[in-house]
Amino acid sequence: MSESKIEKSVVNGYKKIEDGVVGGYKKIEEGVVGGYKKIEEGVVGGFNKVSDKFVEQFFAREGETVEEAKKRLAENAEAHREEAAPQPHTGKENEE
Repeated sequence: MSESKIEKSVVNGYKKIEDGVVGGYKKIEEGVVGGYKKIEEGVVGGFNKVSDKFVEQFFAREGETVEEAKKRLAENAEAHREEAAPQPHTGKENEE
């Protein structure tokens, strides 16, 4: 074998090793990300079910849907936040 054939064989061997390692890491990555997404969907879905049931049981008014109750509660919370927000100090409060 000539020097260039040996060189090509070594380069091709390293390339095959590289492809195998990268492929293995890609499979691991896909498994981890896929598992995480399944867990995330389950947790978020479970939370939303509990949240909806809670709103329905304790906050929804007669004939009001869960979505309507959540919207009303969000609007009320925003109104209370605006009322409770501290007013900027102008320095003119003591001028009377």
